[in-house]
Amino acid sequence: MRVKKLTTTTNDISPRKIALIAGLGMLIMTIFAIFPAIYGPTNLIVSEDATATANNIIANGLQFRVGVFSYVVVIILDLVVAWALYVFLKPVNKSLSSLAALFRIVYAILFAASLTNYLNILQLLSGANYLTVIATNQLHSQVMLSLKAFSDGWGVAYIFFGLHLALTGYLVFKYRPDSCVTKGLGIVLAISGSGYLIEYMGKIVFPNIAQVSMILGWGELLLLIWLLLKGGSLKSGRKV
Repeated sequence: MRVKKLTTTTNDISPRKIALIAGLGMLIMTIFAIFPAIYGPTNLIVSEDATATANNIIANGLQFRVGVFSYVVVIILDLVVAWALYVFLKPVNKSLSSLAALFRIVYAILFAASLTNYLNILQLLSGANYLTVIATNQLHSQVMLSLKAFSDGWGVAYIFFGLHLALTGYLVFKYRPDSCVTKGLGIVLAISGSGYLIEYMGKIVFPNIAQVSMILGWGELLLLIWLLLKGGSLKSGRKV
Protein backbone atom coordinates (compact mmCIF):
# COMPACT_ATOMS: atom_id res chain seq x y z
CA MET A 1 0.00 0.00 0.00
CA ARG A 2 1.35 3.40 -0.98
CA VAL A 3 1.79 5.80 1.90
CA LYS A 4 1.04 9.38 0.99
CA LYS A 5 3.90 11.65 1.90
CA LEU A 6 2.96 14.43 4.27
CA THR A 7 4.29 17.87 3.46
CA THR A 8 4.08 21.14 5.30
CA THR A 9 4.16 24.67 4.07
CA THR A 10 4.99 27.92 5.76
CA ASN A 11 2.12 29.58 3.91
CA ASP A 12 -0.71 27.57 5.49
CA ILE A 13 -1.85 30.65 7.46
CA SER A 14 -2.31 33.98 5.73
CA PRO A 15 -0.55 37.05 7.15
CA ARG A 16 -3.95 38.56 7.97
CA LYS A 17 -5.05 35.50 9.96
CA ILE A 18 -1.80 35.27 11.90
CA ALA A 19 -2.02 39.01 12.65
CA LEU A 20 -5.51 38.45 14.04
CA ILE A 21 -4.29 35.53 16.17
CA ALA A 22 -1.52 37.72 17.62
CA GLY A 23 -3.87 40.67 18.13
CA LEU A 24 -6.63 38.61 19.74
CA GLY A 25 -4.08 36.87 21.96
CA MET A 26 -2.79 40.22 23.15
CA LEU A 27 -6.33 41.53 23.66
CA ILE A 28 -7.45 38.53 25.75
CA MET A 29 -4.16 38.70 27.65
CA THR A 30 -4.84 42.34 28.48
CA ILE A 31 -8.32 41.50 29.77
CA PHE A 32 -6.98 38.76 32.04
CA ALA A 33 -4.17 41.04 33.25
CA ILE A 34 -6.64 43.72 34.35
CA PHE A 35 -8.12 41.67 37.22
CA PRO A 36 -4.90 40.97 39.15
CA ALA A 37 -3.76 44.54 38.46
CA ILE A 38 -6.92 46.07 39.98
CA TYR A 39 -8.36 43.44 42.33
CA GLY A 40 -5.65 40.81 42.56
CA PRO A 41 -2.90 39.81 45.00
CA THR A 42 -0.95 43.07 44.94
CA ASN A 43 -3.97 44.94 46.30
CA LEU A 44 -3.90 42.78 49.42
CA ILE A 45 -0.40 43.86 50.38
CA VAL A 46 0.04 46.29 53.27
CA SER A 47 3.50 47.80 52.95
CA GLU A 48 5.82 46.97 55.86
CA ASP A 49 3.06 45.08 57.70
CA ALA A 50 3.47 41.32 57.31
CA THR A 51 0.63 40.40 59.67
CA ALA A 52 -1.94 42.65 57.99
CA THR A 53 -0.87 41.37 54.58
CA ALA A 54 -1.16 37.73 55.62
CA ASN A 55 -4.59 38.34 57.19
CA ASN A 56 -5.77 40.06 54.00
CA ILE A 57 -4.70 37.09 51.89
CA ILE A 58 -6.37 34.62 54.25
CA ALA A 59 -9.59 36.65 54.27
CA ASN A 60 -9.56 37.03 50.48
CA GLY A 61 -8.25 33.63 49.47
CA LEU A 62 -10.50 33.30 46.41
CA GLN A 63 -9.47 36.73 45.13
CA PHE A 64 -5.81 35.75 45.54
CA ARG A 65 -6.30 32.43 43.73
CA VAL A 66 -8.25 34.01 40.86
CA GLY A 67 -5.39 36.48 40.48
CA VAL A 68 -2.91 33.61 40.21
CA PHE A 69 -5.18 31.87 37.68
CA SER A 70 -5.34 35.06 35.61
CA TYR A 71 -1.56 35.27 35.56
CA VAL A 72 -1.35 31.66 34.35
CA VAL A 73 -3.68 32.47 31.46
CA VAL A 74 -1.54 35.52 30.61
CA ILE A 75 1.60 33.36 30.53
CA ILE A 76 -0.01 30.83 28.19
CA LEU A 77 -1.18 33.61 25.88
CA ASP A 78 2.32 35.14 25.95
CA LEU A 79 3.61 31.92 24.40
CA VAL A 80 0.87 31.98 21.76
CA VAL A 81 1.63 35.62 20.91
CA ALA A 82 5.37 34.86 20.74
CA TRP A 83 4.67 32.19 18.11
CA ALA A 84 2.18 34.32 16.17
CA LEU A 85 4.49 37.36 16.02
CA TYR A 86 7.34 35.10 14.91
CA VAL A 87 5.28 33.75 12.00
CA PHE A 88 3.96 37.21 11.16
CA LEU A 89 7.38 38.93 11.12
CA LYS A 90 9.39 36.03 9.72
CA PRO A 91 9.13 37.31 6.11
CA VAL A 92 10.98 40.46 7.21
CA ASN A 93 13.89 38.66 8.84
CA LYS A 94 13.62 35.06 10.06
CA SER A 95 16.65 35.18 12.37
CA LEU A 96 15.63 38.39 14.13
CA SER A 97 12.01 37.24 14.35
CA SER A 98 13.20 34.01 16.01
CA LEU A 99 15.30 36.00 18.47
CA ALA A 100 12.38 38.31 19.31
CA ALA A 101 10.16 35.27 19.94
CA LEU A 102 12.87 33.69 22.09
CA PHE A 103 13.09 36.80 24.27
CA ARG A 104 9.32 36.69 24.86
CA ILE A 105 9.42 32.97 25.65
CA VAL A 106 12.22 33.56 28.20
CA TYR A 107 10.08 36.34 29.68
CA ALA A 108 7.12 33.96 30.02
CA ILE A 109 9.28 31.24 31.61
CA LEU A 110 10.76 33.65 34.17
CA PHE A 111 7.29 35.04 34.88
CA ALA A 112 5.99 31.52 35.50
CA ALA A 113 8.94 30.75 37.78
CA SER A 114 8.24 33.92 39.76
CA LEU A 115 4.57 33.00 40.05
CA THR A 116 5.49 29.90 42.06
CA ASN A 117 6.15 32.33 44.94
CA TYR A 118 2.41 33.04 45.05
CA LEU A 119 1.71 29.31 45.24
CA ASN A 120 4.22 29.13 48.08
CA ILE A 121 2.25 31.83 49.92
CA LEU A 122 -0.92 29.75 49.67
CA GLN A 123 0.96 26.85 51.24
CA LEU A 124 2.36 29.02 54.03
CA LEU A 125 -1.12 30.30 54.92
CA SER A 126 -2.94 27.00 54.42
CA GLY A 127 -2.98 26.16 58.13
CA ALA A 128 -1.43 22.73 57.51
CA ASN A 129 -0.35 20.79 60.61
CA TYR A 130 3.30 20.69 59.56
CA LEU A 131 3.40 24.51 59.78
CA THR A 132 2.48 24.63 63.47
CA VAL A 133 6.15 24.29 64.43
CA ILE A 134 6.84 27.69 62.86
CA ALA A 135 5.89 30.82 64.78
CA THR A 136 3.08 32.89 63.28
CA ASN A 137 5.22 35.98 62.88
CA GLN A 138 7.85 33.93 61.05
CA LEU A 139 5.21 32.59 58.65
CA HIS A 140 4.02 36.11 57.95
CA SER A 141 7.60 37.23 57.31
CA GLN A 142 8.00 34.37 54.84
CA VAL A 143 4.85 35.58 53.07
CA MET A 144 6.37 39.05 52.63
CA LEU A 145 9.62 37.54 51.36
CA SER A 146 7.68 35.48 48.81
CA LEU A 147 5.79 38.56 47.66
CA LYS A 148 9.08 40.41 47.23
CA ALA A 149 10.61 37.44 45.41
CA PHE A 150 7.68 37.43 42.95
CA SER A 151 8.09 41.15 42.29
CA ASP A 152 11.86 40.90 41.81
CA GLY A 153 11.61 37.83 39.58
CA TRP A 154 8.96 39.46 37.40
CA GLY A 155 11.19 42.55 37.18
CA VAL A 156 14.04 40.44 35.78
CA ALA A 157 11.59 38.88 33.32
CA TYR A 158 10.62 42.35 32.08
CA ILE A 159 14.22 42.91 30.92
CA PHE A 160 13.69 40.15 28.35
CA PHE A 161 10.26 41.54 27.49
CA GLY A 162 11.90 44.90 26.80
CA LEU A 163 14.37 43.22 24.46
CA HIS A 164 11.49 41.46 22.72
CA LEU A 165 9.55 44.69 22.30
CA ALA A 166 12.54 46.69 21.02
CA LEU A 167 13.43 44.02 18.46
CA THR A 168 9.79 43.66 17.42
CA GLY A 169 9.76 47.42 16.91
CA TYR A 170 12.67 47.15 14.49
CA LEU A 171 10.94 44.39 12.53
CA VAL A 172 7.64 46.31 12.39
CA PHE A 173 9.57 49.39 11.21
CA LYS A 174 10.93 47.31 8.31
CA TYR A 175 7.62 45.53 7.64
CA ARG A 176 6.46 48.12 5.11
CA PRO A 177 9.34 50.42 4.10
CA ASP A 178 6.89 52.72 2.30
CA SER A 179 4.41 53.00 5.19
CA CYS A 180 4.56 55.86 7.67
CA VAL A 181 2.19 53.90 9.97
CA THR A 182 4.45 50.87 10.41
CA LYS A 183 7.53 53.08 10.67
CA GLY A 184 5.91 55.17 13.39
CA LEU A 185 4.62 52.08 15.19
CA GLY A 186 8.05 50.49 15.02
CA ILE A 187 9.65 53.56 16.59
CA VAL A 188 7.07 53.63 19.41
CA LEU A 189 7.62 49.92 20.09
CA ALA A 190 11.39 50.39 20.20
CA ILE A 191 10.99 53.30 22.64
CA SER A 192 8.61 51.22 24.80
CA GLY A 193 11.06 48.33 24.84
CA SER A 194 13.84 50.71 25.83
CA GLY A 195 11.63 51.99 28.64
CA TYR A 196 11.31 48.50 30.11
CA LEU A 197 15.07 47.97 29.78
CA ILE A 198 15.94 51.27 31.45
CA GLU A 199 13.52 50.76 34.34
CA TYR A 200 14.10 47.11 35.19
CA MET A 201 17.85 47.00 34.56
CA GLY A 202 18.14 50.26 36.49
CA LYS A 203 16.26 48.75 39.44
CA ILE A 204 19.04 46.23 39.91
CA VAL A 205 21.35 49.11 40.89
CA PHE A 206 18.81 51.78 41.87
CA PRO A 207 15.75 50.08 43.47
CA ASN A 208 13.79 53.35 43.67
CA ILE A 209 14.17 54.33 40.02
CA ALA A 210 11.13 55.99 38.44
CA GLN A 211 8.64 53.86 36.51
CA VAL A 212 9.80 54.80 33.02
CA SER A 213 7.89 51.89 31.43
CA MET A 214 4.58 53.30 32.66
CA ILE A 215 5.27 56.47 30.68
CA LEU A 216 6.67 54.81 27.56
CA GLY A 217 4.76 51.51 27.72
CA TRP A 218 2.00 52.24 25.19
CA GLY A 219 3.76 50.51 22.31
CA GLU A 220 2.20 47.08 22.73
CA LEU A 221 -1.29 48.57 22.97
CA LEU A 222 -0.79 50.33 19.65
CA LEU A 223 0.62 47.11 18.17
CA LEU A 224 -2.48 45.25 19.36
CA ILE A 225 -4.78 47.77 17.67
CA TRP A 226 -2.77 47.71 14.43
CA LEU A 227 -2.69 43.90 14.29
CA LEU A 228 -6.46 43.69 14.75
CA LEU A 229 -7.32 46.43 12.25
CA LYS A 230 -4.65 46.38 9.55
CA GLY A 231 -1.92 43.84 10.29
CA GLY A 232 -1.22 41.53 7.37
CA SER A 233 -3.71 43.24 5.05
CA LEU A 234 -0.79 44.22 2.80
CA LYS A 235 2.28 42.23 1.90
CA SER A 236 5.38 42.89 3.93
CA GLY A 237 8.35 44.72 2.55
CA ARG A 238 11.65 43.23 1.46
CA LYS A 239 13.76 41.23 3.84
CA VAL A 240 16.40 42.98 5.91
